[in-house]
Amino acid sequence: MARTDRLMRLMDTLRRLPAPVTAERLGRETGVSQRQLYRDIATLRAGGALIDGEAGVGYRLVEDSALPPQSFSRLEIEALLMAVAQLSHMGDDELSLAGQDALARIIATLPERQALHAMHKIMHSYRPRIERPRPAVDMALIRQACWDEQSLLIDYCDLQEQKTRREILPLGLSYSDNAMMLLGWCCLRQDFRIFHVTRIAEARPGPTNFRPRRVALVREYLSGRREACAAQRVLASAI
Repeated sequence: MARTDRLMRLMDTLRRLPAPVTAERLGRETGVSQRQLYRDIATLRAGGALIDGEAGVGYRLVEDSALPPQSFSRLEIEALLMAVAQLSHMGDDELSLAGQDALARIIATLPERQALHAMHKIMHSYRPRIERPRPAVDMALIRQACWDEQSLLIDYCDLQEQKTRREILPLGLSYSDNAMMLLGWCCLRQDFRIFHVTRIAEARPGPTNFRPRRVALVREYLSGRREACAAQRVLASAI
């Protein structure tokens, strides 16, 4: 791991975890030895980060010089906390952790009074925990392909248990209470398809870069959906 990435991950971990955080926990979260961790904390302190604590006691980020001050209303803070909490229900652990890190970074920049508001939130959202199947594929690979507008080669098993190997142009992911879906243009079917991510057995980068077609493809898909919905409304009114 590059040194800059390692230091950023350590800062994010200090922001996210309740203080004080032991060196053992920090090392486990960041994937480095305790000896390296002590050196990284010394580097961050030398760079201006105020980190309180010591070996054997635990560490706490007192002041984060890397982030500018921000201000939010109490209701905005509550809304952010509730929104990030919902990510844990999506079945995408990396996405949930990214939300927690981003929220911790925001809270680290708040004035003391507003930071206390974040600690003592009054709004909660409770949803039944659904044990959904975990994707067999690397979600980071799928997200990167969407961002880079690069095709994917996937081994897919549809709802009729038919297995196919196909190249798709991934356009976007959607998350619901029951499923995680990938919208794409299927080069095999020459049409838009929505794939259950948990039914993708394997995915790897494909040979086709479809930049800058993504925006046009998404617009075409949405236009087709609107036309289909309009036709269904006309049919329903005629019955």
